[in-house]
Amino acid sequence: MASVSYRHVTKAFGDVVAVSDLTIDIEDKEFLVFVGPSGCGKSTSLRMLAGLEEIDEGEIYIGDRLVNDVPPKDRDIAMVFQSYALYPHMSVYDNMAFGLKLRKVPKQEIERRVKESAGMLGIEHLLDRKPKQLSGGQRQRVAVGRAIVREPNVFLMDEPLSNLDAKLRVQARAEISKLHQRLGTTFIYVTHDQIEAMTMGTRIAVLRDGVLQQVDTPQHLYDLPGNIFVAGFMGSPAMNFFDTTVIEEDGTMYADCKGFRLEIPENRSAPFKDYLGKEVVIGVRPEHIHDPEYSPPGITPSLVEAKVEITELMGNEVNVFFTIGDIDFMGRFDPRTKVAVGVTKTAAFDMSRVHVFNKQTERAIR
Repeated sequence: MASVSYRHVTKAFGDVVAVSDLTIDIEDKEFLVFVGPSGCGKSTSLRMLAGLEEIDEGEIYIGDRLVNDVPPKDRDIAMVFQSYALYPHMSVYDNMAFGLKLRKVPKQEIERRVKESAGMLGIEHLLDRKPKQLSGGQRQRVAVGRAIVREPNVFLMDEPLSNLDAKLRVQARAEISKLHQRLGTTFIYVTHDQIEAMTMGTRIAVLRDGVLQQVDTPQHLYDLPGNIFVAGFMGSPAMNFFDTTVIEEDGTMYADCKGFRLEIPENRSAPFKDYLGKEVVIGVRPEHIHDPEYSPPGITPSLVEAKVEITELMGNEVNVFFTIGDIDFMGRFDPRTKVAVGVTKTAAFDMSRVHVFNKQTERAIR
């Protein structure tokens, strides 16, 4: 098995810098997810590691081996693409065995690896079929199986679930996570879907415009985002942001959001004290804005009256979209809530979970 290191790696296409000064160490057997919006450089980062794109600057290591000038076939990696790229005229067995045959692996060894991988993925009954006879989920498993049989040091997966429907994606996420545990191999996975990233990765690397924003465990990224971009990207629905002036009256601090005020409790005032009279950005996740009647115990509420614009009944919760003047925000209410479009409703902001950001730098204020 192998670790992977990017060291000050840069890649440009003409005047467009796709990846800028990427430095990250990926541990042996880790499941690292590159996540970010389209065009952020995540697939380019993967393709440089695979040898499918030349790097302009920097170094890439697989284990202790510098691979900048090593051909893709000699890097001991296997890649699963978004398109699956199966040969339509070949059976499932031949698709999975093709790479091994090119490497002149003995026939018995090929048969062992293909059958073992097919059994692991539950596709042993499909080995005689052609790709056109398979569903999207089955094709995805064949593409993964073709990578497994190579027994590589590193698995690379570039949005392999994007062609599946919602139900199959959930199932496939679980299958890939179980596969990682079973194989004990380094996995590097690319997705634009932050839910995939949160549920699958041991660590997540968030990219924006080719620049690495933050690398951390899923829970730390959610709880302690380093900047406004990471805070808004990780979590669904997205975090609410408010331009705020920090004020103090009669010994109590408030976040004045130019339409409503949020009382800042004493135990959460530290990030605000250096910004009295100044503007900051505060962020509150929808799941931390509650119906006061059904607020969870132990929260530190600040109550706000707002007009209900839209409600979305989700079964286990109600998404409530509010407006106050020209300010919009969203809360996730208990399904027992009595709320209707057009009425004014009290929302309880849990101020113990508020995030604070410097307005100029967009960095988190701890």
